[in-house]
Amino acid sequence: MTLSPSHPSIHSSVQLFSVTLYTNEYLMKKPVLLALFLSILCCNCSSQSKDSGVDKSTVSGVDLNRYLGRWYEVARFDHSFEKGLTGVTATYSLRSDGKIKVLNEGYKNSLDGRHKKAVGKAMIPNPQDLSKLKVSFFLNFYADYLIMELDQVNYQYAMIGSNSDNFIWILNREPKISDSIYNMLVEKAKKRGFAVENLIKVPQK
Repeated sequence: MTLSPSHPSIHSSVQLFSVTLYTNEYLMKKPVLLALFLSILCCNCSSQSKDSGVDKSTVSGVDLNRYLGRWYEVARFDHSFEKGLTGVTATYSLRSDGKIKVLNEGYKNSLDGRHKKAVGKAMIPNPQDLSKLKVSFFLNFYADYLIMELDQVNYQYAMIGSNSDNFIWILNREPKISDSIYNMLVEKAKKRGFAVENLIKVPQK
């Protein structure tokens, strides 16, 4: 998420992150993967109405201009879309139409592996609540992006969830996160009801 720290102020907003680093072109060339991708999205959306008991409440008062830029993924629940990806980053920048450009990048299997990237778009359903975002990497299929924890002083770390309990990401502005901050975020996730034993750390350059 490398980006200039200063961005023009905007009043309406966006949605930002994604779970997959498969490109649209790749999915279109692989009908089976495309069908699987769409079915997973449908299942993910249908789970939204179910009360799992996990607290996915979000922070208040997100400053979008400060949130934009590059974030390093330092930990996540592993899943098929990011299987084997290391050095993962997400970069958010303002588009001319008021939406957000989302650039996800990573390396397959090792930090010296094949570079992969996906470009998506982001928006926000409620301009009054920038902590609940929507992101799309394929047509008009959107996934929730919930800013559950955020360093609202310096915007140096964040914890992101989705409508499914099977997704959680710990993000940091630098490739390395301090043990104290990481442990604090893991403890917060545990108190929310997430299965933190499933967290994996993501190697970064």
